[in-house]
Amino acid sequence: MPTGAITGYIDVAQLVLYAFWIFFAGLIFYLRREDKREGYPLESERTARTKRLIVQGFPFIPKPKTFLLPHEGTYQAPSGYADRREIKARPFLPALGAPLVPTGNPMVDGVGPASYAERTDEPERTLDGLPLIVPMRVQTDAYVDPRDTDPRGMDVVGADGRVAGTVTELWVDRAEPMVRYLEVEVAGVEGGRRVLVPMPLARVDDRRRRVTVRSILARQFADAPVLQSPDQVTKREEDRITGYFAGGNLYATPARVGPAL
Repeated sequence: MPTGAITGYIDVAQLVLYAFWIFFAGLIFYLRREDKREGYPLESERTARTKRLIVQGFPFIPKPKTFLLPHEGTYQAPSGYADRREIKARPFLPALGAPLVPTGNPMVDGVGPASYAERTDEPERTLDGLPLIVPMRVQTDAYVDPRDTDPRGMDVVGADGRVAGTVTELWVDRAEPMVRYLEVEVAGVEGGRRVLVPMPLARVDDRRRRVTVRSILARQFADAPVLQSPDQVTKREEDRITGYFAGGNLYATPARVGPAL
């Protein structure tokens, strides 16, 4: 028999190839199970009021595993969490997959592009365990480069051209040298109300000395989410804030909801 042959029909090269195939199939199976630790099981639209129809697919969801978090505490995945929040919208048609029509204020209710996840009500943290995103009054060594425009003190204008409030502070990322949010004091609200506006949705006009936010109207700033603490923002609050302002690109005015053509 030739070198490496075990029998007249099987040799070492064949065994190595078969072993690789088995290993690769097992790897795909393992990875496919592990990626179901988040977001599963799915809940079918066919779910009745009295019985949940669960969709797992193949392979099945793995058993829960406990992970150690970097700053104390643990997290178990799959967590067994089921989102039981009321969906304040109704299907446009009595058919599976039909688009949802909001039944209230979709930007506040978290519908469609304004939706948000129920993340933990704790701030994102740095490697040192400090809150990651804070106002410059907390991160005192942060500053605006003299060559850049400092928007503090500028009026904030909504999509309707009306003044919504005034920029009072900048919220910075401790891990990266950038501004994440503008803190805005809303005009015309008794007792004062301060909200955070995501920096990517704001346009600073140095020549006209104002900041424009085209995603929502000026009066809608009063309904934007507020923070529990004046000096830190939690993961859940970040999701709600970005959902509210980004959702305005569709829901701020009735004209935006209709077809483009």
